[in-house]
Amino acid sequence: MTKEFAVPPVVFPSGGNPSAGGGNLQQRRVPTAPFQPPRSSGSSIPFMSFDIGSATVSSGGLYGGPIGGGSVPGGANFEDEEPLLDELGIHPDQIWKKTKSILNPFRVNPAVHKDSDLSGPIFLYMSLCLFQLLAGKIQFGVILGWIVVSSIFLYVVFNMLAGRNGNLDLHTCTSVVGYCMLPVVILSAASLFVPQGGFVRFGIAAIFVLWATRVCTGLMVALADGGDEHRGLIAYACFLIYTLFSLLVIF
Repeated sequence: MTKEFAVPPVVFPSGGNPSAGGGNLQQRRVPTAPFQPPRSSGSSIPFMSFDIGSATVSSGGLYGGPIGGGSVPGGANFEDEEPLLDELGIHPDQIWKKTKSILNPFRVNPAVHKDSDLSGPIFLYMSLCLFQLLAGKIQFGVILGWIVVSSIFLYVVFNMLAGRNGNLDLHTCTSVVGYCMLPVVILSAASLFVPQGGFVRFGIAAIFVLWATRVCTGLMVALADGGDEHRGLIAYACFLIYTLFSLLVIF
């Protein structure tokens, strides 16, 4: 036994329905593309094309020049600017002169060290740390901490001895202590080729400590006032500082 189903009449959008004679026909809708306004029967929006290659740049436009109509300079002139090392406060010629003046402990030129800087001492500190690293000793933090404490210690001792006449600042003291570290750096480099232990190693270390002590004492007395009468005590403080670093190199 077959079962019948009720099927609704089919409506054709483009034509008339045979079953609906002469009635209102449903108007066909034209699908529109996304992001495109629907087309009306009376007017349509033309497609606007942008040709980048045909765009002309005017001299007073947005991209053509300054708004005021002035001329654009030819370009940045980098020749008039200072070198990068001078902007950072690093002067290789000055560092070399100060380092060379330390090499002769009997003829030290204090006039070269009047302009104190920290770029040369930092270079010597890093050299000392590097030679210690080659010797199998990782002492970057120890050396940096001892340098800070030593500079503050010598600064306090000198100003206490000089009293009101003392005009030594901490920046100059740190610079002098750093540059006078050159003998200790040479000792650290030479200790790589000297056998461990023995009186030879201690004898070489004593020579370099006396060298650094003499140079540092002479510069301290010459650069600051009120240190001539306390030269022995200043030399003792410098001797303690560089002995400490030499012991760090030896052991």
